Amino acid sequence: MGATMLYVAFSVFTLCCINSGLAQRTPTISYISQEQIRDIGGTVELICSVQYAPEYPVLWMKVDRNRQSDPLPISTGSSLIIRDSRFTMRHDTASSTYVLLIKDIQETDAGYYQCQVIISVINKISAEVELQVRRPPVISDNSTRSVVVSEGQPVRLECYSNGWPIPRISWRRENNAILPTGGSIYKGNVMRIAQIRKEDRGTYYCVAENGVGKGVRRNIAVEVEFAPVITVPRPRLGQALQYDMDLECHIEAYPPPAIVWVKDDIQLSNNQHYLISHFATADEFTDTTIRIITVEKRQYGQYVCKAANKLGTAEKQVELFETIIPICPPACGTKSYAGAAAITTSVALVVIAATLAFYHRNFNTRY
Repeated sequence: MGATMLYVAFSVFTLCCINSGLAQRTPTISYISQEQIRDIGGTVELICSVQYAPEYPVLWMKVDRNRQSDPLPISTGSSLIIRDSRFTMRHDTASSTYVLLIKDIQETDAGYYQCQVIISVINKISAEVELQVRRPPVISDNSTRSVVVSEGQPVRLECYSNGWPIPRISWRRENNAILPTGGSIYKGNVMRIAQIRKEDRGTYYCVAENGVGKGVRRNIAVEVEFAPVITVPRPRLGQALQYDMDLECHIEAYPPPAIVWVKDDIQLSNNQHYLISHFATADEFTDTTIRIITVEKRQYGQYVCKAANKLGTAEKQVELFETIIPICPPACGTKSYAGAAAITTSVALVVIAATLAFYHRNFNTRY
């Protein structure tokens, strides 16, 4: 009986020792590389060291965290599974280390790489390392490209960018002009303008930067529609009979307005008496001129410059009055109806008359 008890005790001790030894030799991953950050075109080494796994398969897998059930096997043991010359597998048997080398890193190489030791059909141990690929910013297609809005309305300008690290977004205006939000720089993906004014129109820059490369910029054209505003450089102009005269209006409006000249409630057009011209200096600016050709008595008076677009109308008056002496310009440049010789003769006669009067006064005083 004592011998039997001794045998049982020995057997239990032996099993415990065996189980203890087996437990100590269960495969483990003793080292895995820390997070790796590399530029596109660079090189990276991913290191995995294992213990007590000489007879177990060791694999490198690329894992998509959004699709855990569909990992991509890269290597098993010291052999590559994928056919890509950029990948190299190195195995150091002495340290039981498996090194995955990736050269000429591409954007698609970013992700999680998992080192796995397969123990059984239903059992494995694993550890993973993230490879982050630094990528220069690229402005996304869902960013604002251009805006056309009426004066007084709210405006929302959006700018989004891909890249790693996550790009920082800032806004500027052409020539560093002050932004509607205040200051010359605004930071953030979305810039809101509560009530846009016509002075806010122009080119805005969305700038994305993340320290990789020089950053990237997109120009955003902001067009503000507004009713015409008319200014008259010379509200009253004089000219002598039979000479030409130009009347001018400067118009600011968007969309470009329809422009007419009116006198005595009659719309004027190009003929032998009038020559009307429009010159657009920019999308929002138009200069309009009416030339009165060989001025007659009936052509003196008030001329009205009118401009209209879908947002409103505006008008200004310019008065043409009679003078004795021709006004130059435009008279001095007119040859069609009143040549330079005629102007010179008129001026000469005035000078001669003034000279004769001077001598006449002096002569009567002395004698």
